[in-house]
Amino acid sequence: MNILAIGAHPDDIEYGCGGTLVRYTQAGHHVFLFVMTRGEAGGDPSIRQREQEASVKIMGAEEVFWGSYEDTMLPLNRELIIHLEDIMNQINPEIILVNHRYDTHQDHRNLADATISATRNAKNLLFFEVPTTYNFVANIFVDITSVLQKKLDTLKAHFSQITKTNINSMSILELATSTANFRGIQSRVKYAEGFISSRLFINI
Repeated sequence: MNILAIGAHPDDIEYGCGGTLVRYTQAGHHVFLFVMTRGEAGGDPSIRQREQEASVKIMGAEEVFWGSYEDTMLPLNRELIIHLEDIMNQINPEIILVNHRYDTHQDHRNLADATISATRNAKNLLFFEVPTTYNFVANIFVDITSVLQKKLDTLKAHFSQITKTNINSMSILELATSTANFRGIQSRVKYAEGFISSRLFINI
């Protein structure tokens, strides 16, 4: 299968679904990333782009596409929807994963809403969580116990961001591990990633 993960900023995808993407690549599927900004509000954009590209290699993804939008100013407009559609037409993904719409960051909200429009004909659309997400009641889980360290390695590739979290004295690695443990408890495994489905098509 072709899998497309879409994130507003570098490291959003790794936090939200990095373990799931690693499991997909290990199973022989083709994973692509579409990152809308270079995260310049959180650091040097050239560094953050290099970090993202290093992370892609660790997870075994095929390619990362860049949206070239300005960090914190991702617009919810027709242009963004068309841009999403163009990438999806190139990749023809069977599963699409993206930031959740209930989030304190406007880029995450706008990206989620634009993706809902752009994927109106897609069979499988799942939302992932990041530290700024709220009202997230996961209804789909992926066991990432066997690949947790690889997920953390993808986050470590974003070395300039490891200590930049919304909780004092907690690194992004600690937050990701805690989230994975909590979702694991909910789904009766040690570590998991949780998702909310907009649509999930089950082949029988």
